[in-house]
Amino acid sequence: MATKTIRPRLGSRRRPEQSRATILQAAIREFAQRGIAGARTDAIAGAAKVNKALLYYYFRDKETLYGAAIDHAFGQMGQHLLEVLDRNLPPREQVLTYVGTYFDYIASHQFNRDLVQMEMMRAGHGSPHLKRIAKVYFQPLFRRLAEVIRQGIAAGEFRPVNPMQFVPSMVALVVFYFISAPVMKNVAGFDPLSPERIAERRAAVLDLISAALFVREGARQ
Repeated sequence: MATKTIRPRLGSRRRPEQSRATILQAAIREFAQRGIAGARTDAIAGAAKVNKALLYYYFRDKETLYGAAIDHAFGQMGQHLLEVLDRNLPPREQVLTYVGTYFDYIASHQFNRDLVQMEMMRAGHGSPHLKRIAKVYFQPLFRRLAEVIRQGIAAGEFRPVNPMQFVPSMVALVVFYFISAPVMKNVAGFDPLSPERIAERRAAVLDLISAALFVREGARQ
């Protein structure tokens, strides 16, 4: 007689990696839409198709789950961007590839994007996760990108800008467009998040950064 194979259900402790990942994805969506104050663990468990006991088995409380969700969101983004900085590219190409990759990630990951924005707003009023996020995700990216800018300056490719000022300006060029999209839709009368408008914005961002940072061909010494 053949032995019947018993496959563990997703919502059980016998598939910890899959269950945890599914809970995190549901949590990112819930926190991105409602913030930590408005998010409900009942809704997260329901979306993940697990019971609350299993949710609390992996995450002891809502704050712990929120911290894991933002780690996941920042970690995914950081992985994409560090991969660009690991490439052996000339400074101009590396900066434009970095910004283009950052823009594409922000444009295509709505809930990660909204969750990151929620955390940035919360950080201004005190967040227990801010120091960890800055140390683990922001500092490595800033150091690497600042070094690319310094290399470009030394090679005569870039204007002598201060990375401490220029990098936040680059980030703002990308992020603010998506933050302000609801207002822009009402003011301008079109959908700024349509594929056509996003493509236009991407090109405009890269053009503006090139104009602000790159030394023109005829002006190089």
